[in-house]
Amino acid sequence: MTTTAATTAPVANPRTLGLAHYAARGVLEHVLARHGMTFQQQLALRAAVTADAPQTPDDLITQIQGSLKADPADIRATLDELLARQLLVADGAHLRPTDAGRELTAAIGAETAPITARIWGGIPAEDLTAAARVLALVAERANAELATLTA
Repeated sequence: MTTTAATTAPVANPRTLGLAHYAARGVLEHVLARHGMTFQQQLALRAAVTADAPQTPDDLITQIQGSLKADPADIRATLDELLARQLLVADGAHLRPTDAGRELTAAIGAETAPITARIWGGIPAEDLTAAARVLALVAERANAELATLTA
């Protein structure tokens, strides 16, 4: 009796999605730790740096909560940490990134770019398109479920 290796590709499921997410986040968190940053701090600072206009704290909290589903009080504490580190500065009712905040965001981006290229490199465009379509649908459905659970 002979056996042959399976030739079919694995099917995506919640476990494979989670494993991929945590593996990629682990890489990013390793880089962030070298800069004394947490994942949530980096996300908040990047949101401020990439915004088209200065954001209010509530604007940033809403944006970050939409991404991380984190407690608004925790996000506000993160903004306070960025203010204390002088990576953000209050400008009236708005928060804007300082030069140090912009430089840190650029440094993290420069450090993660080659890692990202190695992780994502060589994946066929049609696979990336299919993955994006599936992940967008999963996110949409999960957001709808979360809205029902928290209503």
